[in-house]
Amino acid sequence: MDSTMSRTEAAEPHRQTADDVLAALDSDPRSGLTQRQARQRLDRVGANALAAESPPPAWKKILAQFANVLVILLLVAALISAGLWLFERDSALPFEAMAIFAIVLLNAAMGYIQDARAEQAVAALQKMSAAHATVVRDGTRQSILATEIVPGDIILIEEGDTVPADARLIEAVSLQMAEAPLTGESLPVTKAVAPIPSDVPLGDRRNMIFSGTAATYGRGRAVVVATGMQTQIGRIAGMLEGAPEETTPLQRELDKVGRLLGAIVVVIAVVMIATILLVENVHGISAIFDVLILGVALAVAAIPEGLPAIVTAVLAIGVQRMAKRHAIIRHLAAVETLGSADVVASDKTGTLTRNEMTVRVIITASGRATFGGTGDDPQGGLSADGGAAVDGDQLAETLRALTAADRANNAALVERDGRWSVQGDPTEGALIVAARKAGLEREALDARFERVGEVPFSSERKLMSTVHSDGDEPGRLVVLTKGAPDVLLERCSHELAGNEVRPLSEARRGEIAALNDQLAGEALRTLGLAFRTLPEETAGTEAFDDGIERDLVFLGLVGMIDPPRDEARAAIERAKAAGIRPIMITGDHPVTASVIAAELGLSDGRAATGAELEAMSEEALDETVREVSVFARVSPEHKLRIVKALQRHHKTVAMTGDGVNDAPALKTADIGIAMGIAGTDVSKQSADIVLADDNFASIVAAVEEGRAIYANIRKFLRYLLSSNIGEVMTMFFGVLLAEAIGLTAAGGGGFVLPLLATQILWINLVTDGAPALALGVDPADAGVMRQPPRPRGERVITPAMWAGILLVGLVMAAGTLVVLDACLPGGWIEGSGTIVYAQTMAFTTLTLFQLFNVFNARSDHTSAFVGLFANRWLWAAVGLSAVLHAAVVYVPFLQAAFSTTNLGAADWLFCAVVASSVLWVREAGKFIGRALVQGSRPANADGIKPSLQ
Repeated sequence: MDSTMSRTEAAEPHRQTADDVLAALDSDPRSGLTQRQARQRLDRVGANALAAESPPPAWKKILAQFANVLVILLLVAALISAGLWLFERDSALPFEAMAIFAIVLLNAAMGYIQDARAEQAVAALQKMSAAHATVVRDGTRQSILATEIVPGDIILIEEGDTVPADARLIEAVSLQMAEAPLTGESLPVTKAVAPIPSDVPLGDRRNMIFSGTAATYGRGRAVVVATGMQTQIGRIAGMLEGAPEETTPLQRELDKVGRLLGAIVVVIAVVMIATILLVENVHGISAIFDVLILGVALAVAAIPEGLPAIVTAVLAIGVQRMAKRHAIIRHLAAVETLGSADVVASDKTGTLTRNEMTVRVIITASGRATFGGTGDDPQGGLSADGGAAVDGDQLAETLRALTAADRANNAALVERDGRWSVQGDPTEGALIVAARKAGLEREALDARFERVGEVPFSSERKLMSTVHSDGDEPGRLVVLTKGAPDVLLERCSHELAGNEVRPLSEARRGEIAALNDQLAGEALRTLGLAFRTLPEETAGTEAFDDGIERDLVFLGLVGMIDPPRDEARAAIERAKAAGIRPIMITGDHPVTASVIAAELGLSDGRAATGAELEAMSEEALDETVREVSVFARVSPEHKLRIVKALQRHHKTVAMTGDGVNDAPALKTADIGIAMGIAGTDVSKQSADIVLADDNFASIVAAVEEGRAIYANIRKFLRYLLSSNIGEVMTMFFGVLLAEAIGLTAAGGGGFVLPLLATQILWINLVTDGAPALALGVDPADAGVMRQPPRPRGERVITPAMWAGILLVGLVMAAGTLVVLDACLPGGWIEGSGTIVYAQTMAFTTLTLFQLFNVFNARSDHTSAFVGLFANRWLWAAVGLSAVLHAAVVYVPFLQAAFSTTNLGAADWLFCAVVASSVLWVREAGKFIGRALVQGSRPANADGIKPSLQ
């Protein structure tokens, strides 16, 4: 009978002895499971694989692209336009309907392509799993598919192996694991077998190995306690699947605008139809049907048909801009969301730091010396305290210590194409780099010290020793040892001072221990170095053992750290100046996190730990995230809680990360930012943005681009809506005031419109496209990074913007109707033109109004004449629109299609003068607004008053 314990029964295996776990799983540490047991368990628990939901069918994905208010309105507009063409047959084909359909289909295609790549995080998680695993079954060692691993299997792990499932160690020989992708721990973790009596975070479970992590050193034997979705990586996959899809602020706001426009469309259609039927003398079914068609067509004209396409195009252009600044956009809407972010929650390792261990300090008997440079490049000086050169006894001691560090070492420093990199353990690599910085060359050391033996690192001893023959002193063997300073000191009887060896007194031992504590307080990882000599005849005996690690001569202490990126501090300062709060969320040790944060100017050094967060209520966590900017030793659940707590404070959160453990928070955050170089596939697929250079400074550059793009979106929204409202007001008041302005049909029968439906639709096609798109590539305002982030609840179109939009629409309508009145007999201004001439003049005036208005729309506050020629695309678009309108006025077949007639130079001048009034009215309003705002707005700490967009 199979008595395997379940996941719940095996809860917290790190707290139990290895024998207890083996007994509960009915497994033998030497012979493992039988094949029969393995088959039974595989049938019961399922394959060791991550579950993935079946993707929705393609037709559902396609339909989802049309589930948008504006898209639905556009489809209605296309149908109405096609219906209008069927009744009027005013052109060879329904070009307007075809254009709208093309816009809708283009947007749907682009959305489908984006969505097809958006849900690949679980697939990336599966790729991380080992394809095969080495197990012991029926007493024999064998390689099986990782998917066939079951709880109770005995797995064997050696250097370079990827762990196939979560397992409890039953044997560990110098075993070190790279767990950064899962826990965020920047250094390899040394593993042990002993139980851990207390409940500790994932990163401190030293007797456990986890699926998806890799062995960097040593070997081990472990019993599997969890497979598939029950593993730690499986739990992350489950959270990833459960994370809701967040809509961005722009998506939410455009949906609101769409619903508002939908309501306006219905009201306009009803009011317009009712007004014509009540005010005008309409007789017969045909005439009534014409009125209905006109009312609906006018309502269609109120919708900015090009809005979705222009938004998509502008965001796509933003993607190209950001790519030049090393930010790769996976979702178009992320462009604007990043610009509105007011919190950036960043991982430490590899994002704010270089993810390269660097020796900073070496302390010997004569004092402390500091290394310059960072990373794997062996460039950087060595200086004593105060900046003086290292010489005399201190230099001799330093060179002896670094020789031991370089030789008691199994890593290698290599150069390829001008780039230096470490092969092997990063800590050992950092020691080699330090030796090179001090002038010790590998060739010379290899020639003098030939290795003849080794006592490998053991987690119990916490030491590693190598034995070498000394080429300068034949007949002498040298033992070089490195390890934990407290353990090493116990094995030392003397200390090197200059070129002399002196006894190590108890007082001196206390001083060295205090220096070690001081380095640890600086968040430096410390190692001790020592040596001793052996007689030559020892080389002929059996293999060396740890008995040689006694009567050692202490050489010194080295302190190393994963240093901050050079540009990270400046980027953090710039982010703060832009009103963005940086937060560090890391799986690393609290002391290390606090020191790095203080160096970066991120906080005062206070850090909250995952254990503290675990004990907090939601209310306490909400208060903590207000005050604390550094979170250490956190788990994936903690990261999610932090992000959600920030969102409860109505913050737009950008979350950066590179590991598997970051994926759920990346997906839940308003904007997820993954590292392109060090990031896992999981984090990249879960993110909205991938940083090609893993540089925190690139985030700030992307924020600047995002803010500029969002400002440009507001510009063309301001332009499109004010222009379309101008058309609606022109038609509405033109019909309402028809008799007053002389707009009556010959003989007094029927009714006459200020503009024909085809003319309105043509204006939309000509003026809504190229000029609006050109506004989308307007240069960024110089003060864009001196403004605070856009408030989370602020609408894309503010009340002040709506006021300006309505004012512009009113000026356009008034000016157009004045021109219409001046061209017709009767009315307030006596004219003598025909209906066709008057409509052509009104048609031209309204078109020019919109071309003048495009310069107004660049800002609600800044004068249109500031940077007037900065955007050459805008001038090209205005010129193109003017040429197209002129074609409608003068080309014969277009004249027939749009009921226009030739205009003279004086006519054009009259239309242009009237149309320019919209520019002067808005300039006056902006001047008054700037005077009022600048007089009341306080300056910031630098004496700069925020610029206005």
